[in-house]
Amino acid sequence: MLNNLIKDFQPTLFSSLKKYNKETFMADLMSGLIVGIVALPLAIAFGISSGVSPEKGIITAIVAGFIISFLGGSTVQIGGPTGAFIVIVYGIVEKFGVQGLAIATVMAGIMLMVIGFLKLGSVIKFIPYPIVVGFTSGIALTIFSTQIKDLFGLSIEKVPSDFINKWGVYFQQFSTINWWAAAIGILSIVIIFLTPKFSKKIPGSLIAIILMTIVVYLLKQNLGVSGIETIGDRFQIKSQLPQVEPIGFNIESIRALFPSAFTIAILGAIESLLSATVADGVTGAKHNSNMELVAQGAANIITPFFGGIPATGAIARTMTNINNGGRTPVAGLIHSVVLLFILLFLGDLTKHIPMACLAGVLVVVAYNMSEWRTFRSLAKQSKSTMAVLLTTFSLTVIFDLTIAIEVGLLLAIFLFLKRLTESTEVTVATGEVNISNEAESHAGDVQEEVLHLPKGVEVYEISGPFFFGIANKFDDVMRELGNHPNIRIIRMRKVPFIDSTGLNNLENLCKNSQNEKIHIILSGVNDKVRASLYKSKVPNIVGEENICSHIHAAVERATVLSEELEERKHRHH
Repeated sequence: MLNNLIKDFQPTLFSSLKKYNKETFMADLMSGLIVGIVALPLAIAFGISSGVSPEKGIITAIVAGFIISFLGGSTVQIGGPTGAFIVIVYGIVEKFGVQGLAIATVMAGIMLMVIGFLKLGSVIKFIPYPIVVGFTSGIALTIFSTQIKDLFGLSIEKVPSDFINKWGVYFQQFSTINWWAAAIGILSIVIIFLTPKFSKKIPGSLIAIILMTIVVYLLKQNLGVSGIETIGDRFQIKSQLPQVEPIGFNIESIRALFPSAFTIAILGAIESLLSATVADGVTGAKHNSNMELVAQGAANIITPFFGGIPATGAIARTMTNINNGGRTPVAGLIHSVVLLFILLFLGDLTKHIPMACLAGVLVVVAYNMSEWRTFRSLAKQSKSTMAVLLTTFSLTVIFDLTIAIEVGLLLAIFLFLKRLTESTEVTVATGEVNISNEAESHAGDVQEEVLHLPKGVEVYEISGPFFFGIANKFDDVMRELGNHPNIRIIRMRKVPFIDSTGLNNLENLCKNSQNEKIHIILSGVNDKVRASLYKSKVPNIVGEENICSHIHAAVERATVLSEELEERKHRHH
């Protein structure tokens, strides 16, 4: 038991180090250095656009990135702040302040660890694709909307937080555009899009930030151009080790922040497992989804104490890690250390980065997140796919992510139940049952393909799970037929499980049949369903001798019962 637990929840780092050598270390070192440098502009941009200071973004990438690589279930996953959280984090900071965000993040971390330890990692993967695309496209549009002010250098005191009012203010204030800022922003976007044509290794965002920072610095020093806002104009970056800060938990704030924490946890789980799955496809490795969630949980519990924001697996940085040769979690640990050194020794230089350039970086992040081609092809599939896609997309954009995730998950459950209900069938047979091509048929009786049923015996077969959606369907079939046989055989060989509602309906069916003097025989009950049945009143109502393991036994039992009923009838006459 304990050995299994250790095996199921062992960080990938430990198994990776068993076969570790100098060659692997050199590859990890190179990749870690590059990913660390790539992560810097993104961490700053995500920190600022989430409504907190830029160094909080860097601290998150350092602390959470280290924990996720140290404890995670993937060999190449890089963790840190991501674009997906910008919208939700900004909303929490607006409403509850930085302290509220810290409480929500710790709660989300606890939820993630619970999901991981309950081994529900595989369940998260079953969230329908249209819902995931609806969220991500909605988040992408929202991120793009938040960057317009900085991209064009508009002078707006306070940008409204909701989507429609935000664009209203942009259109009213567009005349306040700063042409220098707009040129820097648009040029940054062009550089990011053109870079892959000549450099696969170094990302465009880094080149754009270095070039534009130098350009703006020269413009300010030599040409006296003011008015291009930089990070230093808005924030003070502290080049020091993060301090541990206490978080004041109380029951009111926990209650108020629970929905937000749930959103962070679900979003973090979806994004990190999606990223790890994409990485598996490239590297050919297989991640441990439950351990990955435990690591994400631990990172989100610890990071807020250092002033950090929510973190998860980042697809772009993970892919950069793979493309630069990183193959073990050591690369992720090195990326965190690189970021720490940059914060301590070069942190002061970041104040010269123009805000318009960071906005350009985020516009490209939003474009890559939007998955508009996928969105377009999904919208053409079926009406239900389109409805789910547009619902989650619209809710994310117009309301907020918490509502979108709750409604999206409800939609996913309803669609799943609808499909299950459609896939479970109830069929009825009288006179004979054809059992050719059935595994249940005895090895010696292969030639006997048809079982003849005594008069007054009906066989009902349920194919599929007998749960609350089906239980009512089964009742309807019974009522529609309106027959009054002497014996009903209910074949359950194709019922993998039965839930409490299914059991309740079966109990009621058995009671009603008993009142109508109809005998019930259950056939082909597997061990799992049998265990559930014995926790209910069904065996007492139908009698244990009427719960049979296969159809032959059930038909034999029905024949015996039928003869007994005939005898009783004759005696009465």
